[in-house]
Amino acid sequence: MSTTAALQDQIPHNHCWGCGPLNPDGLQIKSYLEGAETVCTFMPYAQHMAGPVHVVNGGIIATVIDCHSICTAIAHAYAAEGRAIGSAPEIWCATASLSVEYLRPTPIAAPMVLHARVTGSEGRRTTVACTVFSGETEVARAEVLAVRVRE
Repeated sequence: MSTTAALQDQIPHNHCWGCGPLNPDGLQIKSYLEGAETVCTFMPYAQHMAGPVHVVNGGIIATVIDCHSICTAIAHAYAAEGRAIGSAPEIWCATASLSVEYLRPTPIAAPMVLHARVTGSEGRRTTVACTVFSGETEVARAEVLAVRVRE
């Protein structure tokens, strides 16, 4: 299932700081379905630097991973029900856990490319694996446990 619209743009009432198109002060990340995974390309801003000015702050990296992975889980939940993303009743997921392994410093001058895929789903819980690349180099990997929020 693939689409040309970003997942975040299909989720109604999305004011999230990391991924909400309705939050003009947020990161405005965009995730796209590509086969069995989702892909997000995010260009860090100068304000996202860590102590050293040439690398991205770990909290920014974690936020982008979290938002990309939660949107992946939401898209998966809609697909499991055979519904269009954003159709009523709305599906929301929240982060139950986020485990990030930082492998290398992430350069601030290059885009971060994230690849996420659902690795498990049972009941309200969906596990998403996410990898982050800068160029050809894997700089971080994570596992996110998303829990579907009851209506």
